[in-house]
Amino acid sequence: MRSPVVDFHIHPICYDKYYVESTLNWIKEMHADKNWDEFYHTFSNPDYFRNYLQENGVDYGVILADICPAVTGICTNEYVLEFCKDRQELIPFASINPYLTAHTGRELQRLVKEGFRGIKLYPTYQHFYPTDNNLYPLYSQAEELQVPLMVHTGTSMFKGSKLKYGDPLYLDEVAVDFPGLKIILVHSGRGIWYESAFVLTRLHDNVYMEVSGLPPQKLLDYFPELERVSEKVIFGSDWPGITDLKRNIEAIMNLPLTEKAKRNILGANATRLLSLPPKNQ
Repeated sequence: MRSPVVDFHIHPICYDKYYVESTLNWIKEMHADKNWDEFYHTFSNPDYFRNYLQENGVDYGVILADICPAVTGICTNEYVLEFCKDRQELIPFASINPYLTAHTGRELQRLVKEGFRGIKLYPTYQHFYPTDNNLYPLYSQAEELQVPLMVHTGTSMFKGSKLKYGDPLYLDEVAVDFPGLKIILVHSGRGIWYESAFVLTRLHDNVYMEVSGLPPQKLLDYFPELERVSEKVIFGSDWPGITDLKRNIEAIMNLPLTEKAKRNILGANATRLLSLPPKNQ
């Protein structure tokens, strides 16, 4: 038996409501070598996508809803849940926009009952500080239900993003107030706050770094002491923001880290967070 490889950060290619034009154009440019209509149709098929992950060495993929109408678009919770339905390799994570949901704690409770395994917040896209008191019922419910909380930190290239909301330091207060809540720093403070993300991960037992959107071959440039927190680091691809998933995994395997650290980053840590079963060799 072995620890699964887990991609903790995947966006569906099909936004069932709409894409913001600038976001759609960016994704098209990323995959400009493909016929867009064919690519869109193919990867909107969840069975094909599950096979794609497996062919690239990924055992489980976390599929993210996105309710950010001003910046990226809307991929509803309902769409993600249906995309993952009856496919244990695809793990649904919900999105809650605090400006569109009055009772965030109740909404999270409902979503978890429907089958969601976690929640992602997008402060830089939805324009709020993670310390907003209106989010405390959500944090309390997530802590009680023991579902992980992903929070976008760091920069973003999408038009309409406001970077001031992406400082990981705001999650220090949340980590202190909710010590049983598993907090995942998405993108690990990308671009501006790498050191803050690293320090918070070392300081708090309940804070983790997630490294999607970062060139994996440069992780030790950004985090020279990555080995010291390797039991708190989680791999994610940010698909479709990458073009070669297998190459990203191989780049991590080629880092000068211990084999245990590589296994932790690529899946063992995520396996513990989500209580996933091991895989056969």
